[in-house]
Amino acid sequence: MKSFSHFLLILVLAYLAGTVLPWWSVALVAFVVTLVLPLSPGKSFFSAFLSVFILWLVLAFYMDVRNDHLLANRMSEMILKVRSAPLLGVISAFIGALVAGFAASSAAFVRAPKKIVS
Repeated sequence: MKSFSHFLLILVLAYLAGTVLPWWSVALVAFVVTLVLPLSPGKSFFSAFLSVFILWLVLAFYMDVRNDHLLANRMSEMILKVRSAPLLGVISAFIGALVAGFAASSAAFVRAPKKIVS
């Protein structure tokens, strides 16, 4: 249950932050949410990765459909040398998800109990 609330909170706050802040705000959101709702580093990475991947994939698809695939097709031809709008959306979602996942796992490592060596 804690993982789902972590997932949902990152998804909602990343969307809200993305409306007014730059693209890298997903890292801030994932870091802060993981500090507030601590999970293990692996679970926090997976939860943040999945939430931002789904969010960015849905947003990319929504924007792509709104402009009839014109911009995404042209950008994919220029960057990837292939005319594939969905591939461009998946790649951008994967990059954003990696950023959020690494930020969340960093916060999990910050909260991890420190072992004192004497």
